[in-house]
Amino acid sequence: MKNSTLNSITLELLWRRLISTVDEAAASLVRTSFSSIVRESNDFACVVTDAKGNSVAQASNGIPSFIGTAPRTIRRFLETFPENRLEDGDIIITNDPWLGTGHLPDITVGKPIFRKGKIVAWAGSVAHAPDIGGRVRSADATSVFEEGLQIPVMKVMRAGKMDPTLEQILRQNVRVPDQVMGDLYAQFTGLALIERNVGELINEYDLGSLDELSGELRGRSEQAMRKAISEVADGTYHAEAVSDGIDKPIRLKMALTVCGDEVTVDYAGSDPQVQKSINVCLAYTTAYTSYGLKAVLCPDVPNNDGTLVPMNVTAPPGSILNSVAPAPGGARALIGHFLPAMVMQALAKVVPEKVIATVGSPLWCVNMAGVRADGRGFANLFFLNGGYGASAHTDGVNVLSWPSNISSTPVEVIEQVSPLKVVRRQYRDYDSVNGMYRGGVGQELVLESLSENPATISFMAERTRPESAAPGMNGGGAGAPGEILIDGLKVDPKAQHIINQGAQVILRTPGGGGYGDPAKRSSELQTQDRTRGYTK
Repeated sequence: MKNSTLNSITLELLWRRLISTVDEAAASLVRTSFSSIVRESNDFACVVTDAKGNSVAQASNGIPSFIGTAPRTIRRFLETFPENRLEDGDIIITNDPWLGTGHLPDITVGKPIFRKGKIVAWAGSVAHAPDIGGRVRSADATSVFEEGLQIPVMKVMRAGKMDPTLEQILRQNVRVPDQVMGDLYAQFTGLALIERNVGELINEYDLGSLDELSGELRGRSEQAMRKAISEVADGTYHAEAVSDGIDKPIRLKMALTVCGDEVTVDYAGSDPQVQKSINVCLAYTTAYTSYGLKAVLCPDVPNNDGTLVPMNVTAPPGSILNSVAPAPGGARALIGHFLPAMVMQALAKVVPEKVIATVGSPLWCVNMAGVRADGRGFANLFFLNGGYGASAHTDGVNVLSWPSNISSTPVEVIEQVSPLKVVRRQYRDYDSVNGMYRGGVGQELVLESLSENPATISFMAERTRPESAAPGMNGGGAGAPGEILIDGLKVDPKAQHIINQGAQVILRTPGGGGYGDPAKRSSELQTQDRTRGYTK
């Protein structure tokens, strides 16, 4: 294929091959991982980039934030380690929040793929580690130095050999060293599989590198994205959101400007960063803003760095959406997950048929750590989802993750890996018809501690105040706010808590916003509501 232009059929074949490659790598990562975070909740991503770090393909089940940040991190790897400082078998690593995903538990690794002594592509992976040391993850850390071990951009493998010093440091600083190292080696397995399959593809088609293929795919994706943007009327569209915050609500402001075939999103006017770990770095802000734009305007086009070219995302340095060191960011999803919904709120004014009402997110999770009776430490993290937002066409789905696609942790897994008993898990019981199309309901999860020793528990939870409940759209009502109780008493969801054996924790996740006037709900859907118990 040398000196030839890639035709459409060949492009499609090669594209599908690359998608299959990263999907196979993702499957191998799940199969070989040690933690429930990767194995059950899919909190990871796999990507392949060209030699310059431009994203070419992503795993189908990768989460949007990681897909958006991984190529940026690989490009930062190249700044520290240019090609003359790399050799076959090297793997680069970091969890630097400002170079990666915005908080320390996410470990990004990248492996240069060589052919005839030259780098022709990169294999990349991001995964949420089961522990990274520091405080049990909660929103009340005051500095990144409290949140765990920081790994600078460095070689974790040199010519195929693990750096023993880094492994020793990691094992010494985390509560569950075997799980942390097991997941890291699982990431290495995924990289090796990408390397093998990309090498075979390059050899089979005599490509030389991925550069030509990357340029074609990214160019076509960029053209499709520009076309989609150009179909939206020029103008500046505004959106605002309010979160629970810490001591007081955090307010976010967005100005989304469409001009021709380009779009700029500016968050000027949003609150400044705070001394709690809900701050968001610009890479994470960009990733979730871009995801919102892509989901609304151009959802069916292959996702790669080409789709990002017509988008520009800005936020003032030092603001809650562009934090600067050493701001903590362990709970950055509690703010960052608002951004795709704000994109939809802004675009609802011009493309109402393409958006949904606000979802009962951000994603919730439970963090629990302690010491077992035999002296072994444990650290567990479990995810819960709220209700989906309604659209102009249909009801919102119950208990569905968005904007992240992380799965709720199964009951059997919770009880297997932690000293917890699941007393009850069910849909929330409340009148949930809040629109012509109703928002999805959240869930109620009741946990009982079986730990013989006191354990530390913390939460990632938002929309627990009426003013921050998921708003409806076009006359629809808000979803029900969430709540957390320990032994029957409402608690601060942003603080750490100590629980004893027998303590009961109740989590009720938020519902999604409704769409349209509830009075216009059809008689058929009203009958369905009564049958399913959504109304009395």
